[in-house]
Amino acid sequence: MGKSQVLEVAGREVTITNPDKIVFPAGGHTKLDLVRYYLAVADGALRGVEGRPMILKRFVKGIDKEAFFQKRAPASRPDWIDVAELRYASGRSAEEVVVRDSAALAWVVNLGCIDLNPHPVRAEDLEHPDELRIDLDPVPGVEWSQIVEVALVAKAVLEDHGLTPWAKTSGSRGFHVYTRITPDRPYAKVRLAAETVAREVENRAPELATSKWWKEERQGVFVDFNQNAKDRTVASAYSVRPTPDSRVSTPLSWAEVPECHPEEFTLETVTRRFAEIGDPWQGIEGTAGSLDPLLALAERLGPAEKPPKGVGRRQSTKPLIEIARARTKDEALAGLDRWKAKHPEVVPLLEPADVLLDGMRGRSSLWYRVRINLEHVPEERRPAQEALEIDYDPWAGAPWARAPEE
Repeated sequence: MGKSQVLEVAGREVTITNPDKIVFPAGGHTKLDLVRYYLAVADGALRGVEGRPMILKRFVKGIDKEAFFQKRAPASRPDWIDVAELRYASGRSAEEVVVRDSAALAWVVNLGCIDLNPHPVRAEDLEHPDELRIDLDPVPGVEWSQIVEVALVAKAVLEDHGLTPWAKTSGSRGFHVYTRITPDRPYAKVRLAAETVAREVENRAPELATSKWWKEERQGVFVDFNQNAKDRTVASAYSVRPTPDSRVSTPLSWAEVPECHPEEFTLETVTRRFAEIGDPWQGIEGTAGSLDPLLALAERLGPAEKPPKGVGRRQSTKPLIEIARARTKDEALAGLDRWKAKHPEVVPLLEPADVLLDGMRGRSSLWYRVRINLEHVPEERRPAQEALEIDYDPWAGAPWARAPEE
């Protein structure tokens, strides 16, 4: 590793530790390369994060290891790093980092943050979001062209209800559609409005999209509205994602969307693209609209399917079995492979969407659950629920999980 390097950014000195550390082995991109990327696109990146508290998603062991999520700002931080205190339903609170300029942006990236995960609120008003976010999440086997079609339907729904939609790739498998809103509604109403967008997209394109809450019941592209719940964050504009090709969550003009391909947008190509065309989201700040039309539509549609409340165990309408609960995705998939080796006669009967891999939120990082939907397997050939291939307890060691003293 090289020695620390000090950068002059926005009139401040920012120390980059281990600047030669390789972050993206396939492309040879170092930690300093990542910092310089964010500084090159800072005008656009700040448009997505400036003034917003953010969770620090830190990849301190590299992109092939699980990140850990840090809500609390490090105690040893420069006095020019701003914070905001967020309070949660659990009764706990945390002072989270608020990026105000490109120096703070570089400082956050130096901590091991590859992508940026801001809340949809401003530090000055933590209870009233000013952004509604739609995450288009395809089930396995869905083609990219179908995701794009659903994005265009979501665009039409928002526009038909007086809002201005903004498009970006997610940098992963999906697509994001954002709209700025006037910050006069609490989280619950914003989530309801997003759920209404999802239901209306499904109404208009039932063969392409779904708003169904239960994963095993989804087909096509899930219009994920729950990213608007309190304490949820989404990778922001110009975030580099922890993929081997350093893919970027890239803002697009709507004219670009029909022919876009997510693999085209990487750390290198987006740096050049930004220098050539600037930020397609320039001007987003002046487009906030009212949620009233969407909330009126919610009234007309009536109550939607209720999400789980965390009490009791729901009985699925699908024949599900659980395969593994694992600390890492690789461990979960290894458990799946072992199960498949035990049941080779079943594997050819499964559709891509029948394998349900869920990233679950733990105490400070994700953990992974694997389930199988056996609906395409004849009933007499369905394997029974067996002992899990790997049975990880994400809550082991938590204060509330301790056994009572004798």
